Amino acid sequence: MVWSMGAALMLWLSGFTSVNAHVASNSFLRVQVQGSEVIGAIEIAVRDAELAVGLDVNRDGQVTWGEVRGAQAALNQYLGQHLQLSISSRCTLSFGAVQINERVDGHYLWQPLSAECPATIHALTIQYRLLEGEDLSHRGLLTLTAHGVTQTAVLGGAHPLQQFELGNPSVWTAFKQYFSAGVWHIWSGTDHLLFLLSLLLPAVLMRQQGRWVGVTQGAPALINILKVVTAFTLAHSITLSLAAFDILRLPGRLTESIIAASIIVAALNNVFPWVTEARWRIAFAFGLLHGFGFAAVLSEMGLPQGARLVCLVGFNLGVEVGQVMVVVAVMPVAYLLRATKFYQRGLMPWGSTAIASLALVWLVQRATG
Repeated sequence: MVWSMGAALMLWLSGFTSVNAHVASNSFLRVQVQGSEVIGAIEIAVRDAELAVGLDVNRDGQVTWGEVRGAQAALNQYLGQHLQLSISSRCTLSFGAVQINERVDGHYLWQPLSAECPATIHALTIQYRLLEGEDLSHRGLLTLTAHGVTQTAVLGGAHPLQQFELGNPSVWTAFKQYFSAGVWHIWSGTDHLLFLLSLLLPAVLMRQQGRWVGVTQGAPALINILKVVTAFTLAHSITLSLAAFDILRLPGRLTESIIAASIIVAALNNVFPWVTEARWRIAFAFGLLHGFGFAAVLSEMGLPQGARLVCLVGFNLGVEVGQVMVVVAVMPVAYLLRATKFYQRGLMPWGSTAIASLALVWLVQRATG
């Protein structure tokens, strides 16, 4: 029974996210408004473009540069149908030659774009429907610059149509935009969530005679949860702030590799526990590295001049709120199951092993490119 539960858990985790994925499917849309013209570029992961237009023509599991070039027309058509810019009426959108950009989580197609609108742009409406039929988790991370002011937004999902005033957006508007981006990043950040989950799984348990048993009261579990979450929050807030203000940065590949390693350490600690009551120390130590991971996304979006601190606070607060929502959703269930064999002998050892295995694949991919 325990073996079958373990197998099911490993299958569920392997299907939860692609081993290539750092986060749920995201694209990066950067545009700049100049009078009646919009110029910029969109980056979409090769794996997402494959879902959208079928790049792998010969079905050998490899996407070559020749296949990418051969799909240029199909890709342009797809983007034109699923990405629209408009003011009073629709702007004419065109795309340049596709190029390849390498990110830590894989290769992306970098596609320059331009749009000519019928009049000077004072408010730009963006309709974003990429992958809405292929991947419901997909979102577009927008960076919009006009008159020296930068705005950000998360496009797609339940709100495919959004309008942006270009005059002088309020500080409150900027705060909301970065708060929303922070919430989305933690929800879509599979590696961050698995690290936190690995540390929280034992929070409703205690060690007795060399094995895990459920806590008899709720107070110790709550204290364990608060210690881990607080340590993780404090640590990644420190390095996120340092990186956001260009005080300290680390190479992306190194950061992402260590993040993957942190998941392995946290997950294996559940199987071979050498740190039990002081798991908050693991949360703090590796949380410092996770902060650099959060900062990489914030760097993509940019911090607007004049509202850098407000936007940083908004993004960080969004991360914390998203994190707390996940904890509130998961931990009551864990507490109810804490005394069951399913939790103690199934979820703890086999779920943690599955998490560590997935993170090991990430580590190899990120370290070797």
